[in-house]
Amino acid sequence: MPLTDIWFLLIAVLWTGYFVLEGFDFGVGILLPFLGRDNTDRRVMINSIGPVWDGNEVWLLVAGGATFAAFPLWYANLFSGFYLPLLIILVALIVRGVAFEFRGKLDSTGWRRGWDVAIFAGSAAPALLWGVAFGNIVRGVPLDAEHHFTGSFFDLLNPYALLGGLTTLSVFALHGAVFLALKTDGDVAGRARRLVRGLGVVAIVPAGAFLLWTQLAHGHGWTWATTAVAALGVAGAIAMTDLRRDGWAFTLTALAIVATTATLFGSLYPEVLPSTTDAANSLTTTNAASTPYTLKIMTWVAVVFTPIVLLYQGWTYWVFRKRVTRASIPDSQGLPV
Repeated sequence: MPLTDIWFLLIAVLWTGYFVLEGFDFGVGILLPFLGRDNTDRRVMINSIGPVWDGNEVWLLVAGGATFAAFPLWYANLFSGFYLPLLIILVALIVRGVAFEFRGKLDSTGWRRGWDVAIFAGSAAPALLWGVAFGNIVRGVPLDAEHHFTGSFFDLLNPYALLGGLTTLSVFALHGAVFLALKTDGDVAGRARRLVRGLGVVAIVPAGAFLLWTQLAHGHGWTWATTAVAALGVAGAIAMTDLRRDGWAFTLTALAIVATTATLFGSLYPEVLPSTTDAANSLTTTNAASTPYTLKIMTWVAVVFTPIVLLYQGWTYWVFRKRVTRASIPDSQGLPV
């Protein structure tokens, strides 16, 4: 297999890991105002992702770095043509991270309420915009003969990409509800389980339409299988939640995200950024790639360090595997107002 194909596959794996892991972080943040009845409930929800959310974002950094090194032309067009949405995502992630740290600094209801809004917005905006971005990557954008983006921000707000945004927003919210059912106990877990069925129905509509559109317009024969797996994953997660098999439900929502991402990257290959102006202007795994020597060095680095990172992150999840309950939440230590 050519190194260009290996790195395209590796980047797809990195984005898949990011969407699976950061997806439930986004989902928890989106559901924070709706499932948390009081401050203790909301602290239970935040603490459920507290030890892992920043580690999950490492997948995004590595995916971006791998794209920059392996396919510099792809990276350049994404960060120039998608500048505004990516800037919004970056600001949202920063705001969310600050909110996690600052929320408990003052013992004030108004203070905490403001940061809760920041957590919600900092989770919902990336969850929506990542779907819009990948919808445009699969659909294609205007590129000239020199592979330069020639469109505008409003070109990115097309129906297909917006449907992709609704898909990631709803699926991540479902993933977060299933995660809360698995990782918490008591009232929060009960409300999360009751919410799964409604969120599942809501997610199936845009996700089903988006994947069907993707398959008919851009897909290959084998991506019908991943499309079917994604649909079955969502339906199975609802059924498993009804049976209180939370571990299986979480596995199935994760499988649905994996299958959805595989459908997108499978529909994209061998291109990495199609041109809607002229097919000859499209970026592919060949004309957007770095030199063979660069790819060879990167491959050896990945072979050495990837297992170490995976083992470390797996160990982190094992250490913090227990459910979070209201009884495990200490009294507020914020400064009095």
